[in-house]
Amino acid sequence: MGPSHGRLAASGPLPIRPQDAYAFAHRRRKLWELSGVFHCSIIGTCLSTGELRKLLIKLHPPHARESDHTLHGVAVGLSERHDAAGKVLQKALDARHTAAINRCARARTTEAVREFWAEARAAGDIPGPYWAVMTHSDASPELQREVFGEVHMLSHLVGAANRADIRRLAQLEAENVALATQVARQQARLQDLAAERDVVIQELHQRPQKPDRRSVAQRSDAEVQGELEHARRRLDSEVGHRLTLERRLEEMRACLDAEQRAGAEAMAQVETLRAEIVALEEALAPGEAGDARIRLDLRGMTLLYVGGRPNQSARLRRIAEDAGAVLLLHDGGVEDAEAQLAGFASRADVALFPVDCVSHDAALAVKRHCRRLGKPFIPLRGTGGAAFLAALHGLAAAPENTS
Repeated sequence: MGPSHGRLAASGPLPIRPQDAYAFAHRRRKLWELSGVFHCSIIGTCLSTGELRKLLIKLHPPHARESDHTLHGVAVGLSERHDAAGKVLQKALDARHTAAINRCARARTTEAVREFWAEARAAGDIPGPYWAVMTHSDASPELQREVFGEVHMLSHLVGAANRADIRRLAQLEAENVALATQVARQQARLQDLAAERDVVIQELHQRPQKPDRRSVAQRSDAEVQGELEHARRRLDSEVGHRLTLERRLEEMRACLDAEQRAGAEAMAQVETLRAEIVALEEALAPGEAGDARIRLDLRGMTLLYVGGRPNQSARLRRIAEDAGAVLLLHDGGVEDAEAQLAGFASRADVALFPVDCVSHDAALAVKRHCRRLGKPFIPLRGTGGAAFLAALHGLAAAPENTS
């Protein structure tokens, strides 16, 4: 051991700078360190479907054939894993929201982080600040739940805006027809101007090589060139106007396509709600004795219900029994063992699960078991009794359930 090394050892450990000590003690949380309850909203809010699809295709090329909803569920499952896939998601989220992370890093207390989130929410800047706040070391569990709840409610507000989108869709369709008509008129006008230009050019070419003096005096080359230049300027102006209209038409068509997709989604949701309303009205219609009962006959069918809220179990079981069915309940792995799902699926004729109150892993497991056993499964819009009743009415009306 050299003398310099001995002096270094005798002097004790090297001092740590205050800024380094703070950074070490306040390391940002990783994606897999967060509660699994938050993973769904983080993936859905902080990464677009296009970005998520590119990431998952790199990890596993066959994912290119999957739907956006399936890929979302795969990504949520990967978020809980501290492996290469989880690190890829972490790196993508950090790279996508670097600016928001750097701004949020200036907050050194829980209250400072809460103020940062409030300013971002007021400005309508949600994805980046949401990721930055949820992974900030000073974001308390209470603040995380508060921010998570606000983002969850924002998704409901977006759904409510679909009604306005449908009205806007009709307006865009009318504007699209008017714009297409205007473009057609402009194209016809351009064709007329082009024909007029060709006539002028042909007349110039047919001029005699040695015109008489009277023609030269009355119509000089400068005048003819001036008229030709004027025609060319008019043609260029019309061409420019046509190109502008064509660009506007393409923009309107793209906007119309987006509105039509949003309208189709809204109409699908309306049809689902209409079916639930019909089911409720039939369920609450008074019978002969004046009491409200479900007039369904599922002929002893066995139903498997996965997920949902514990306080609704008795109500769902009563509805199923009144409809002549047997209901098997599984909470999706919260307390019931996930291994029981395979046995329950083999006993059931059909499986149901509410998409708003079941883990992605449980939903994927139900689908996997049902496909293996060749049995149907029904995703429900929510945990309410209306969605469950509408599903029972659909099962009762199915051809295989009628005599």
